[in-house]
Amino acid sequence: MKSILINRNFNKGALLLIVGLTLQSCFVAQDYTRSELPETEALYRTDNLPTDSISMADVSWENLFTDQYLQNYINEGLQNNMDVRIALQQIIAAEAYAKQGKAGYLPSASIGANATHQELSENSQFGALFSGGIDTYDITANLSWEADIWGKIRSNNRATQAAYLQSVAGHQVVKTQLVSSIANTYYNLLALDAQLEITKETIATRESGVETIKALKEAGQVTQVAVDQNIAQYNSAKALQIDIETAIFKTENTLSILLGKSAQHFERSSLDIQKIEQDIVLGVPATLLSNRPDIMAAEYGLIQSFELTNVAKSNFYPSLTLTASGGFQSLELDKLLNANSLFATVIGGLTQPLFNQRKLKTQKEVAMAQQEQALLQFKKTLLVAGNEVSNALFSYESETKKFEFRKNEVEALRTAEANSEELLKNGYANYLDLLTARQSALSAELNIIDSKLQQLVSIVDLYEALGGGWK
Repeated sequence: MKSILINRNFNKGALLLIVGLTLQSCFVAQDYTRSELPETEALYRTDNLPTDSISMADVSWENLFTDQYLQNYINEGLQNNMDVRIALQQIIAAEAYAKQGKAGYLPSASIGANATHQELSENSQFGALFSGGIDTYDITANLSWEADIWGKIRSNNRATQAAYLQSVAGHQVVKTQLVSSIANTYYNLLALDAQLEITKETIATRESGVETIKALKEAGQVTQVAVDQNIAQYNSAKALQIDIETAIFKTENTLSILLGKSAQHFERSSLDIQKIEQDIVLGVPATLLSNRPDIMAAEYGLIQSFELTNVAKSNFYPSLTLTASGGFQSLELDKLLNANSLFATVIGGLTQPLFNQRKLKTQKEVAMAQQEQALLQFKKTLLVAGNEVSNALFSYESETKKFEFRKNEVEALRTAEANSEELLKNGYANYLDLLTARQSALSAELNIIDSKLQQLVSIVDLYEALGGGWK
């Protein structure tokens, strides 16, 4: 008799397995493959399209930025910046979900102990047979396992892995942006220092000029209007000094936030010694796919959506589940652990969803729409990356050309200022010519500092646009 029951159970299990394997041919979870991306063919708007895969993004920030102060600040920022630390916590959370996804192949198990007392109605079916109440005691272990026929568990595992890798790429995005922000803020401080130095020299010159113009008035060569104009120009320079000092104070506070510390003064070098000797090498556009962490994050988001679409599709098909329970059950507590109290149940079931208020169809449609959104976001991120590279490269080339013109402008205006002052002393020029030359010379010197700053900033922006800084 036992042999017959075993054979029947075996035959039922085999039948369920055969049915499951037969239905598997109806749907198989697909593997993600990167589609053709025509957007990468002409991402860079430049006359000289790169043909080499080598990119300056492969250069470590420690080799790109040679200023020791800047290197120390970047290293400190990577250790203490709040955004970096927040991103690390996001990685830890995503890693926990990834571990849960891997555990999807394993059965779930639980164990529990129960004591039940039931008072029976005398008019009920069992109340007529038993008087009073019934006590029941049991210790039960349950085991459940679902066969991954359609690849649903595998797809869900891949989705959680993609989400984890997306969080890692997000952390790399934060690091890239942080390196760029610290470098640009540092260079801004150096530029402000240079502008402050020029302004202080100008103030000293104009203070001396006021004394000179007063002497010329005493000699009857100029009027009080000329004296007042010179005094006004002197005070304008003093006001400019305060503006620059205010900008320095605020920029130092910005750097403090980037480094994750309280506001303070920062030691630094000077703008005139800054030089980035790294060759400007873009690499072919396809290298952005492996260098830019935001593009990698966007693709991992696409992979996650793709795998969740697989999961949504597989929900339409039957699920094969094996459940088992066993333990001890007795009406008397002292006999609970007796061998005669042992029981066991094994159930194999194949469940096909039929009507569920359209929930499965809605999940599938939403998953497919989200997958298309992720694909479009991936392509958009790629286009934006190419645009940023093009803008940064064009800015660098433009600022390099402009810098030469700015130098010539400063030399010409300083000469004009000196000549105007000499001519005024000898009565051959109008004081307005001198005022105009002075103001123009100051503006030109401030502009050449800004041009030098923009060169450095454009290189930093290009480095970030190509995906440098996180490696």
